[in-house]
Amino acid sequence: MGSETTAGEARTDTDALPNKKPADLSKFQLRILAVLADAGDAPKGVTVKRRLQEYYSSDVNPGQLYPNLNELVETGFVAKGQKDKRTNAYEITNDGQQALTSEVKWLAARTAGVAEEA
Repeated sequence: MGSETTAGEARTDTDALPNKKPADLSKFQLRILAVLADAGDAPKGVTVKRRLQEYYSSDVNPGQLYPNLNELVETGFVAKGQKDKRTNAYEITNDGQQALTSEVKWLAARTAGVAEEA
C-alpha cells in the first residue's frame, strides 16, 4: 500500500488524495494530528486512543478512531508503519504538520481577543 511507511520514515504528499485540504479535516482528525505532533515518537493506535480519551474525558470508540486514522493515512497527513506483526505505529507527516499549523494559525488569528476578554 503506497500510504504505509515504516516508523520513522518521512512521507511526502505524492501519494496523498489530491482533493483533501486541511480545511476539510474534522475536529476529531485535527485532534489526532495534535496528539501525533505531541507524541515525539510513533505511537501505537491504543496510545493515540488513550491520549484522545484524556482530552475528551470519555471513551473513544475504536470504530471512530481507526477509520479516521486510516483516512489521514490515505490523505498523506499521517504515516502508518508496523511496530511488530500485530501493532501499527502512526506518525504525523510534514503535510500533516503543515495542516495542523495552518489550522492553529487560522484559529489564533480569529480568537486573539478571546483570551484577553476572559
